[in-house]
Amino acid sequence: MILLNDILNLTEDEINKTKIRFNQSDSIDFNPIELFKEKDNRLYDGHFWNYSKSKSYQEGQIAIGLIRLDSDKWLLFDISKITKDLNLFNAVGYEYQKIDKYEKYFGRVIIKYKNKSQNMVRKAISVLNECEVYEIIDDTFDDDNFPGYENVDLSWFDLKRVVEKKDWKTALENQKGVYLITDVSTGKRYVGSAYGQEMILGRWRNYVLSGHGGNKDLKALDFSHIQNNFRYSILEIFKSTVDDNVIINREHFWMRILLSKDKRFGYNN
Repeated sequence: MILLNDILNLTEDEINKTKIRFNQSDSIDFNPIELFKEKDNRLYDGHFWNYSKSKSYQEGQIAIGLIRLDSDKWLLFDISKITKDLNLFNAVGYEYQKIDKYEKYFGRVIIKYKNKSQNMVRKAISVLNECEVYEIIDDTFDDDNFPGYENVDLSWFDLKRVVEKKDWKTALENQKGVYLITDVSTGKRYVGSAYGQEMILGRWRNYVLSGHGGNKDLKALDFSHIQNNFRYSILEIFKSTVDDNVIINREHFWMRILLSKDKRFGYNN
């Protein structure tokens, strides 16, 4: 068994000055692994946050940041030294400096640890001997592999993140298809078809840029509403050689089935 400190080599004195924060999702607005993939600084805000009654760290301490991947797998994403205590509560409480020598491990080391405590900030001395190195991956963690057309289910932010990734581009630029956009705040739907240049990829790139893709009813919505409430999935795919009229007919079939041209239920104009 290889332990986390077998690769970090913290001294006994450093271990006594180190805390580990086990970051996990606690609300719809704080999903650490999604924030990590999106390079969103709110991940670090959460990691260096003080709640109302206690401080997470002290000046001079080392803070190790882990993100939960599943029940007992955690991704190492940060090791920093606390350089200043801002003496703030219900806020980001510290200034900090990344420790450069560990940066090569960020996003690549997955450890196995079963957290039995409700306390998410632990003294390193109490848990390091239970933090087993499960895997060191070749590149920065990314589970955004294309899941298959039948399994596509993306928020707008997911779509923005993955649409230019190689396997997604390859899958979407070579298929004509019929897709579905769902407004989760109202249940309304929009059925669209893709058969032009770059096919589904081209259409979905437009949604990332504008939100509406030129649709009249979608133009009436605030872009922020689209970003926070729209989900994208694929109803049917077709080879690039299939006649465009077949795609258009299937688009109208799904509009009828899903009632998306009825203003009560959909955004198709």
